[in-house]
Amino acid sequence: MRRGSALERRRARAGRLFVAPNLAAILVFLLFPLGFSLYLSFHSWDLFSPPRFVGVANYRRLFSDDPLFYIALRNTAVFTVLTLVPTVAISLGVAWLLNRKLRGVGVFRTLAFLPLVASTVAMAVVFRFILASDDGLANILLGWIGLGPVPWLTDPRWAMVSLSLVTVWKTVPFATVILLAAMQGVPENLYEAAKIDGANGWHRFLSITVPLIRGALSFVLVITVINTVQAFDQAYALTGGNGGPETGTYVLGIMLFQNAFRFYEVGYAAALAWIIFAILLAFTLIQQWLARRSEMEL
Repeated sequence: MRRGSALERRRARAGRLFVAPNLAAILVFLLFPLGFSLYLSFHSWDLFSPPRFVGVANYRRLFSDDPLFYIALRNTAVFTVLTLVPTVAISLGVAWLLNRKLRGVGVFRTLAFLPLVASTVAMAVVFRFILASDDGLANILLGWIGLGPVPWLTDPRWAMVSLSLVTVWKTVPFATVILLAAMQGVPENLYEAAKIDGANGWHRFLSITVPLIRGALSFVLVITVINTVQAFDQAYALTGGNGGPETGTYVLGIMLFQNAFRFYEVGYAAALAWIIFAILLAFTLIQQWLARRSEMEL
């Protein structure tokens, strides 16, 4: 018993030593920044003078004294909807095509997944040239079919559409990978039984595929919403750091960047970051509750 207990202690000590670097990394790069940002959200700090405690003044200012917060919140909600719906629809369609045994599907898979490896900033810069109002490729192609030039990046409404198009192009490959993996796990005999019963391809997709990949769909939904609410790099590279034109692409990520690194109101930016975290947490919890409820009904 003594030898066994000594061996167990050595194994436990070795296990703690192996885990210690990961725990240290979590402490330094996750828990400490989270705690420090929460601390700063109750302070006024400009990076140079010592932090000054202001209580909930930063949060009160967000909700009562800053009209730009509601503009950013509205723009982020519109951007999320414009990105989420096409991403889910296109990803479902592409994953369904890739899951079929067709000639040349390997080349199609490679082309579909190429945006996944592209840098978001580089991608946004390329699209900035494509969507240029005067000599952009998009307007040149529209001119060939007799359509007038579209102010992709100079009109506030079209700028939001352009930002959503770029984000969808970047997001679809990741969502497709998740949905394709889920579709490949659906038993083939279910499709064969449905085919014998006379169900066509559309009915098999709605009655078998979609219900059985509901977990993957929920994951894609949550991840897409989180990415759009936190979007910054594509908006900054595509339309600049001011959220222009006017306030057409002034989303929460741009507002956070401006307050932290342009106006040096770090405490105010930290409060905004925690509001974004609260919004995402509430959405995730509600979505998980709805997903569990729908699974119980099945």
